[in-house]
Amino acid sequence: MTARTVRAIGRHVLVYAGLAPFVVLAVFPVYWMAITAFKQDADLYRMDVVPFWFHLPPTLEHVTRLFTQTHFAEQLLNTVQLAVCVVAVTMLAAVPAGYALARLGLPGAENIGIAIFLTYLVPGIILFVPLARVVGALGLFDSWWALVLVYPTFTIPFCTWKMMGYFKTVPAEIEEAAWVDGCTRRSGIWHVVLPVSRPGLIITAIFSFSLAMQEGFYAVVYVSSRSEQVVTVGLATSLIRGDIFYWGSLMAGALIVGVPIMLLYAFVLDEFIQGLTGAGGR
Repeated sequence: MTARTVRAIGRHVLVYAGLAPFVVLAVFPVYWMAITAFKQDADLYRMDVVPFWFHLPPTLEHVTRLFTQTHFAEQLLNTVQLAVCVVAVTMLAAVPAGYALARLGLPGAENIGIAIFLTYLVPGIILFVPLARVVGALGLFDSWWALVLVYPTFTIPFCTWKMMGYFKTVPAEIEEAAWVDGCTRRSGIWHVVLPVSRPGLIITAIFSFSLAMQEGFYAVVYVSSRSEQVVTVGLATSLIRGDIFYWGSLMAGALIVGVPIMLLYAFVLDEFIQGLTGAGGR
C-alpha cells in the first residue's frame, strides 16, 4: 500500500472510532428494549448473570400479554389515526400561513411570525383549563377526537414559523418565471413552490407526527376511556399497577411504537436534514 492509502485508512479508522461511542449510545436503548421484550421473567430478574443476553430461551409471553390483556391494539390504532389527522390539519394550516407571511409582503409579517412561534412556547399546563371548556362544549371528552382538536394548538405555531423561514429560502425568481409562463399564483405555488419546498414539507409533517405520537399531558387530561386512549397513556396505565411494572410488555409496546418511527426518520434522513437547514430551497 502507498503512504497515501495508509493515511486514508488511518483517517477513516479515526473517524469511525470517534463515532463508535455515539452509535453505541444511540443503539443501546433499542437493543435493551428488544432484549427485555423477549426475555422470560425468570431470566429478566436474575441478578447473578450478565443481563445483556438471553440465558433462557426467548419468549413471546410479553407480546401476547400486551395484545390480549390490554387495549394496546385499539390504542395503537387510535394513536396512528390521531397522528395522521394532526399532520393533515397542521399542513393545511401551516403551509398557507407560512407562505403568506414569507411571500405576500404583509405589514409586520416578521413580527407576526415571531408572535405565532411564541405561542408554541406557552406551557400546556396553562392552556389545558381553557381548552377543556372548548372540548367539553363540543362533547369530545373521553374521545381521541379531543386530541385532534387540541394538538394543532402547539403543532401549527411552530410549523408555521418553520415554513415561513423555509419559503424565504426559495428564490422568488422561479415563482415569477412560472407567472411569466402563464401560471396563476395558486398554480405557481402548487406546481413550483411546493415541489421545491419538499424537504421543508417533510420536516413539518414529521415534526407534527412525532409530537402527536409522544404527547402525554393532554392525552391524560382529556381521555380516560381505555379504548379511546393513545399508547403513551395506555401503556403506562395498563402495565404499571402500583409498584408492579410489567417491564417485558412495556418494552414490547415501546419497541412496536418506536421502531417504525425510527425507520421513518432513517428513510427520509437526507431530506429531513435539508428541511432543518433550509438547504433544499437554495
